[in-house]
Amino acid sequence: MTKLLQQIALAIAIFPALLFTSCQTTGGGSGGGGFNSNHPAVKARNAEIALEPRGDYYIGRRWWTEGTRFWGYLRKPGQPWSQAKLVIINEAIAHTPDRLAETPVSGPKHGFDHNYEYRIYGNFTGAEVYDPNSNLKLPEFQLTRYEQLSQNPGFLFQPGEQYSKKRLPPKIPAIPR
Repeated sequence: MTKLLQQIALAIAIFPALLFTSCQTTGGGSGGGGFNSNHPAVKARNAEIALEPRGDYYIGRRWWTEGTRFWGYLRKPGQPWSQAKLVIINEAIAHTPDRLAETPVSGPKHGFDHNYEYRIYGNFTGAEVYDPNSNLKLPEFQLTRYEQLSQNPGFLFQPGEQYSKKRLPPKIPAIPR
């Protein structure tokens, strides 16, 4: 089999796995494997991301970790997730999608949208905000509005990452305090 046919066969074998990736197996990382930009699923996703329409918005992936105040990751359209920034969102103009009670009597609670993907509008303020529960200083983003894109967009940084609501994300592009 030629190299091209092998690559096509590999892509066909991986494609169904990309469709059925669950948010329960996304993110969180145990810190063992590290990021592999040459992983076929990462390459396939990055190729898809490169085709996104450009514009004055960000793609946001909600990342909820119990007790922390960061919102999740933001990247510009066309940029891979490896270039995303973990942010704290300023809600003075608009509330985040999960602005709910942290311990409601019934129904969804704060953080219900872990791993949802959004089109996010607004701007970075230039300020850094300290999150005492994660001990991180993170860029502040002023949210003006959002649109939900997906409730199950697949892995964030690496296929097979294991999510734990009690651990920080697998990649933290921030300045530790």
